[in-house]
Amino acid sequence: MSTASRPYPIVQDLIESFAAWLKHRREMNEMRRLDRSDFDRIASDLRIAPDDLEELVRHGHHAADELPKMLEQLGINAERLGQAQPLLLRDMERVCALCTQKRQCDRDLTEGTAAETYHGYCGNASTLESLDRADLAPH
Repeated sequence: MSTASRPYPIVQDLIESFAAWLKHRREMNEMRRLDRSDFDRIASDLRIAPDDLEELVRHGHHAADELPKMLEQLGINAERLGQAQPLLLRDMERVCALCTQKRQCDRDLTEGTAAETYHGYCGNASTLESLDRADLAPH
């Protein structure tokens, strides 16, 4: 919906943000109600450490939004990477979601300089550098 077709875009954005926050709080409460053995089993099923799962839930479902943007700026097709190496992409999403350098990354992505600067702060830098970009370039 465009801003022109919404009568009160700022109010609508606030309502949507509050709804997303509320949903996240409910998810956190559901997670807290699990006993430790159930939670550990879920983490095991997902093949991640329980502490990482807890942190990922705490960060919310937008925690790795930077990764597709970074891949795009590096000329890597995220869909092709997911098809070729799904476990690698999932691990990269985990690393991105747990990253503490979001401000720097977001700034570089916005400025279009991430491809030149990510080496200094990105937890996925060595993985990104090891990818064969020719095989994963957009068609």
